[in-house]
Amino acid sequence: MNNKSLFLVAVTGLLLSLLTHADIQRAADGKPDLTGTYDTATVTPVQRPPALGNTLTLSEERGRQIAAQVAAVKAAGVRSSDPKRDAPPVGGDGSTGPSGNVGGYNLFWVDFGDTAIKINGEYRTSIIIDPPNGRYPAMTPVAQMKMSKLFGQVLYKNEGDAWWLKEKGPGPYDGPENLTLSDRCLLGFGSTGGPPMLPTLYNNMKRIVQTPDHVMILVEMVHDARIVRLNSEHVDPSVRKWLGDSIGWWEGDTLVVDTTNFTNQPSLYGASGDLHVVERFKRTDKDSLLYSFTVDDPKSWLAPWSGEYPWPATKTSVYEYACHEGNYAMGNILRGARLLEGEAIAGDARN
Repeated sequence: MNNKSLFLVAVTGLLLSLLTHADIQRAADGKPDLTGTYDTATVTPVQRPPALGNTLTLSEERGRQIAAQVAAVKAAGVRSSDPKRDAPPVGGDGSTGPSGNVGGYNLFWVDFGDTAIKINGEYRTSIIIDPPNGRYPAMTPVAQMKMSKLFGQVLYKNEGDAWWLKEKGPGPYDGPENLTLSDRCLLGFGSTGGPPMLPTLYNNMKRIVQTPDHVMILVEMVHDARIVRLNSEHVDPSVRKWLGDSIGWWEGDTLVVDTTNFTNQPSLYGASGDLHVVERFKRTDKDSLLYSFTVDDPKSWLAPWSGEYPWPATKTSVYEYACHEGNYAMGNILRGARLLEGEAIAGDARN
């Protein structure tokens, strides 16, 4: 190759680099500007259906079919969601749910979007990409026992008795502190606030505000606000936070966020206080960014796991989330538990 050819190659490479640089909006300090509002709702599941094995992508046709099917179900649910729907049967007999609970939602309230995620022009079968089967790794025995106890209480069939009095230790309804963090409106369920920040049934909006020293991520669910300190150090390990302690730095055009120092009850189901999450935010164009993450928690999972999905920008605003406004369910749960306990104690006395 002669000098003229080498010069043309160099100029072409420089022009392509400048074009790429110009395609991404940047802040005053030259870093990619992530500021904006994003709707992270998607019909793509976090875990891949087992039948798909290690198949990471779907055909264009199949991806569109799934999105259309979900949109149709959602539309049908909205049309049938009459606010005057009948009340559940007195006491509950299992007809309103697998455990006889009255339930809380119909499809009118569900908003998981109507599109499947697409990365590099290909539809994905799951958000998790590692392990290759797109599913959570096996949990440790301790974590399995913890999850079994949690879901055993949540899904326990409602027989109208104080079953917990037969168990050792504190009861699940002894006080508000014994209820789940989502019931107490401290953290959103399903790790929507994260980290990692995963899509869930509704309230999937995220708002990013970026400065040279900090990045704030406002999460619609439970109005959590994550503050990422740039070019900083983690606080002392003795300081524990609901959403962990997040520090960040730039690697080229990618914002890397490292989070540790969780409480023993992170918003990620099954995780422990040793949870360590590394997230990456990369603007792909003016209308979206790519969010990726890796979870490492040896107390909970036998191996780390990773995932990624796009965050499309939206002009919709993030509104206030008033979790406990007008909420009488919490008091009724506790009052109901006291009544059942009283009936059980009175029955034992008679016997």
